[in-house]
Parts: sequence; C-alpha cells; structure tokens
Amino acid sequence: MTELESFFSTEGSISKVISGYLPRESQLEMAKAIEKAIESKENLIAEAGTGTGKTFAYLVPAIFSRKKVIISTGTKNLQDQLFKKDLPLVRKAIKTPFKSALLKGRANYLCTYRLENALNSSFGFGKEDAVSLSHIKAWSKRTQAGDISEISDVEEGDPIWAQATSTADNCLGQNCADYADCFLVKARKKAQESDIIVVNHYLLCADWSLRETGFGELLPDAEVVIIDEAHQLSDIASNFLGVSLSAKQLNDLASDTLIEYFKDAKDMPDLRTACEDLQFEVKDMRLAFGMEIRRGDWKDIESNPKISSALISVHDQLKRLSEQLELASVRTKGLETCFDRVEEIETQLDSMLNNNSGKWIRWYETHGKSVTLSQTPLDIAAEFNLFMKQHKASWIFTSATLSVANNFNHFSKGLGLSDTQSNSWESPFDFSSQSLFYHPKGLPKPTDSGFTEKIVEFALPVLEASKGRAFFLFTSHRALKIAAEILEDKIDYPLLVQGTRAKAVLLDQFKEKGNAILLATSSFWEGVDVRGDALSCVIIDKLPFSSPGDPVLKARLDSMQKQGRNPFFEHQLPSAVIALRQGVGRLIRDVNDKGVLMVCDPRLLKRAYGQQFLDSVPAMTRSRDINEVREFFKLNESAETSEKDEQ
Repeated sequence: MTELESFFSTEGSISKVISGYLPRESQLEMAKAIEKAIESKENLIAEAGTGTGKTFAYLVPAIFSRKKVIISTGTKNLQDQLFKKDLPLVRKAIKTPFKSALLKGRANYLCTYRLENALNSSFGFGKEDAVSLSHIKAWSKRTQAGDISEISDVEEGDPIWAQATSTADNCLGQNCADYADCFLVKARKKAQESDIIVVNHYLLCADWSLRETGFGELLPDAEVVIIDEAHQLSDIASNFLGVSLSAKQLNDLASDTLIEYFKDAKDMPDLRTACEDLQFEVKDMRLAFGMEIRRGDWKDIESNPKISSALISVHDQLKRLSEQLELASVRTKGLETCFDRVEEIETQLDSMLNNNSGKWIRWYETHGKSVTLSQTPLDIAAEFNLFMKQHKASWIFTSATLSVANNFNHFSKGLGLSDTQSNSWESPFDFSSQSLFYHPKGLPKPTDSGFTEKIVEFALPVLEASKGRAFFLFTSHRALKIAAEILEDKIDYPLLVQGTRAKAVLLDQFKEKGNAILLATSSFWEGVDVRGDALSCVIIDKLPFSSPGDPVLKARLDSMQKQGRNPFFEHQLPSAVIALRQGVGRLIRDVNDKGVLMVCDPRLLKRAYGQQFLDSVPAMTRSRDINEVREFFKLNESAETSEKDEQ
C-alpha cells in the first residue's frame, strides 16, 4: 500500500481526524492522478463531482510532494475555509511537516500609514465614518495579521476602508515610514518562506497582469500551482488582463493629493485648484452617462457628444493636475507617488480613448455614484498559455464543473491548455434515489409575456410540497423582483430575498429558519453549501444563457462569427451548461440529503441543444407529474420520522 493509499484507507490517518470517515474510491483516484501529475511535472484538468472530497484529494499529494505549492481558490471565503478549516485538519493527520501561509490582495490588509493620514486629515469625516475610523484605530493596536476580515465593528464593504488600506497606486513601498511593520509586507514574507501558499484567483490574476511586481516574487519559486474552482478563472483573468478606470479612482487621486497638499504644499494654490477642478469634472462625467445602472458598448460613448466631451474634459484636467504634481513631487514621497499615479491614469485614459486595434473590447459600466471605463482583451488563451510556460510548474485545474457532456474542450480552449491531461470522477452520491428532477408540462416560453408570473404559478405547488426549504434561482434581478412581489402574498413560509441583506446573513437565516424560501440570482448559483433538510428543493427559472447584449460577450461572439466559427455552440451553450451545473449542484451536498430539482425552461426538451444540458447534470430520476413530487417529499418525511422513532 502506498503512502497515499494508506492515508485515505479505512484505518488511515484521515480517519483519525474526521469522525465517521468512509473511503471514497473517486477521492483516492483523483489524489493519485494529481500525485502523478506533480511527480512527472505535467498539467492536469481534474473534474470531481460534489462529494468527492476534492480539497483533500489535492491537498494531501501536494503536501506529500514536499514541493512549493500555490493553491488558488475562487473567493476569499473559500480561501479562508481552506486555510482555517481544511489545512489544519490535514496537518493533524499528516506526518509530513509543512509551513503554510494565507495571502490576500493588499486591500485586505490594514495600512497604518494611511490610517494615521486619515485620522490627522484636515478634511474631517461624518459621524459614522469617524466612529468607524476610531474602531479601526483601536483594532490596529491589537491585531497581529492586519487582515480586515478580523474586525466585526466595521463591514468589509464599508467605503471607509479606502482610508485605512492601500492600493498599488498609493502605496509608498520601501519609502513608507511604516514599512518595517507593514502587514502586507509581513504576509508576503511569510508566504515566501512557506511550502503551501493559499491565494485567490483575483490575487493570482492581479499579479499576472502586473507581471513584474507584487505576487511575481512568489510565482517563480512555485513548483505546483493548483487552481480550485477553475471554471471561474477565465472570466477573472480576462478582467485583470485589461485596464479599468473608475470615477472613484479619479476622486481618490484628487483626495489623496489634497491630503498631501495640506501637509506639505500649502504654498501651491494651483495644486489645490487642479484637484478640486478634477473632482468637479469627474462629477460632470458621471452625470453625462445618465442615472440608469447599466453596462454598455463603447459605441454609446462615441455617439454621445455630451459623454465624449465630458471624458475629454477629464483628460485635460488630468494633464493640468499632472503639471502641478510634477512641480510638487520633489518635496515628499507622498506627492511623488501622486504624480506617478496621475501619469499612469492619464496614460490609461488616453489608451482607452484612442485604442482602435481590434484586439481589445472597450466598454463601460455605471454605478450609483461612479462609472467604470474598461478595456478587456478579446482572447486570453494565448496570453495564459505564455504565462504558464514562463512558470514551469505543474498546473492542476480542478472544479465540479469543467466539462460539457463529458467534453473539456470549452474549458481547455478558453485558457489555451493544449496537450493537457483531463480526468473526471463522478459524485459518490446516489442521485437517482436522493433526488427527483421535475420538469412540468405546459411551461411558457422564456420569450412569452408574463413568463416569470406564469412559472411562479408552476412553482407554488412544489414549494407547498417541499414546505418551503427551497432556493428559487433566477437569471435576472428583474425576474427575482417580480417573483418576490407575487410570492409575498401567496406563500406562508419565510421569504428571504437577495439584496435585502448581506449574502452571509441571508444564508445564516435560511439555515436557522429551516423552512425558508430564498430568492436569488447568480451569486447564489455557486459557492453555497447548505446541507440537510433546510434545503430540499432548488427551482431554476431559465437556462442560464448570458445576455447577448452584454458588451464584452457581444464583442467576443462577433469576433468568433467573423472567424467562421459558431459562437452559440462554441461559447454560449457550453457556458450556460456549466452555469446550470453549478446551480443544480446546490441541491445534494451530503450522502443523506434528499431533494427536488425543478427547471422551468421548456427549451430543455423542445430544443435539440437541450440534450447537452440533460447529459451534463447528474443522473436523477425524472418526472413531469406534480403528484410524483408530492409523493417524493411524503416518502422522505416518512423515512425521517421512522429514523427518529428508532433513535
């Protein structure tokens, strides 16, 4: 028996730390495949169905290899779970000694220099912001890691954190007076000295896009790179390889420059005027885009004289601020950094306004008080392939959803993964007995007027049969809002609606209530784990095709069309299949879970491509009869009652 086989056996090390552990053949096979890829310095695509135990399947061979390993997860929450829960469990079971480190992006670490700047600022703050800053100040005296997720008094999303954290733009680096005690520097140093480094895709891609700074000091030493939730990587990478410039960045530049002005350049009134004029022009620019919240094509900007004029005014004002900062930059490092920032921002805006190469997609997105201008590469496959070749590590890509009808082409092509081994291990759960796939007759077409109202009527008897305990997932916020208004008057179970509270709060309430119905959109389709009876039904309104009106998607589809390719079958369909698989994956999370899946889109059976969706979801028992849904829940209730009586 090999070291790996022994570890995952019935009497193995892992059984000593996990109560009721049962060996899973698929978990061991996946671990062996990863071990082989690491030993032979090859790349591997490893798809593992829900319940396989993929985290341990890659952690254990990675640690056994005694190589330097970077593990990248999809989100900061998953990153924390891996580092604070999964790694400590493995550490208890494993004999191989190893050092591990958690590394997040710089915005997650307190910057004591900027905090002091804010506290001593001449501007002053509103009552709420002042209270938040005092909480941060008190916490700064006791924190060891400086990770802003530690503090409960101030929400992570609070805008005040911009005053107490740094960006690549405003960081003073080694010239900072607080450099020796910098939390980010300490975290990076610990990561460099560790064997296992846990990051997230945003950090991985941010560094990739910067290439020569930041995280680049870690990657050259990595011998193994494991990408968990790898299905998210292409979209995240695409954003980071591009350039984004927001009204907030411009305002932050003006605000930071004013802080430096009041400290060290009060004898330069033209500098203050240039900052205030920039703030005025940025406000005018935001108003020029109108108040509607939307993503739009760059053509909207070029065809609107008001917006074009506002952007030119901002560009001109940046030049004036740059001239003033060049004069002031010799005085202090803070002013020099502001000068570097304005030069960089001016170059970025100039590039966006004049980039007609055809290799980039230009677009914009409006927010409540801001607007973001972006340019994204049309294709990242060649760029990512080059990135991998520059870092000669074993690259392992894993997720529960990487294939479409057992084919990995869509994922491989998106990242330029040629000649990469791929394997898939099915979930150990018995979906045919644990679940029921309900697709009723007579469903309206998604294009029909009143589609959402009609499918809610189809969903009501299912929600009654499940006694709440459901996720109702939508492909648009508009549909969610319509459904919420209808269900409020038609259902007696607790109704939780995305957007009314923070995601974590909604999930906690859902689990606590035990009979709630949660209405949500894309952010709840994946990365959410609710085990047990509290979630016994998942209803999906439509097949999750991305909106063809999205400017980035539209440009990519147009490009594929020009190349003589079929954008629907090569991109839109496989992307929708993977998204549906993620949504379906919320239902059965444990060997004892039981539940009903309802998909309300008739295209599943009425369009030929519907078979690709059916071939890609677990082999559930299927039904078109609501009475079978009711019977399913009744039988499972009876089984649960019998189990409780026996106990």
